[in-house]
Amino acid sequence: MTGAAVKRGTTMANVKKAIGVMVALSIGVPALAGPAAQPVAKVRAPEVIFAKVCGYCHSTRVGPVLLGRNLPPEYIEMTARSGRNAMPSFRQSEISNAELAGLARWIAHSRPPVDGGSH
Repeated sequence: MTGAAVKRGTTMANVKKAIGVMVALSIGVPALAGPAAQPVAKVRAPEVIFAKVCGYCHSTRVGPVLLGRNLPPEYIEMTARSGRNAMPSFRQSEISNAELAGLARWIAHSRPPVDGGSH
């Protein structure tokens, strides 16, 4: 083997080692870093959710008035998730669990609508 051939062989061996190290690092480092961070969704205020989601029916007398009725938060959450009669159910992708819990507490402690709001 000539000097150039030995040098080329050594260089190729170093390149192969470097590639092997890069592959190992690209596989191993993310695994050592732990699970990928999930984006933190902003929790909407209950008033905003009610106005945009619930109010369309429950503030226009299409559905029953909810505000000021002292409904238990658990009942509100269950009804929102499973639906009732003509009311659709709402998935977690539409209203998160945290948002629904806050909304249910807000409705449960709300005051009756100014217009009397009986249905």
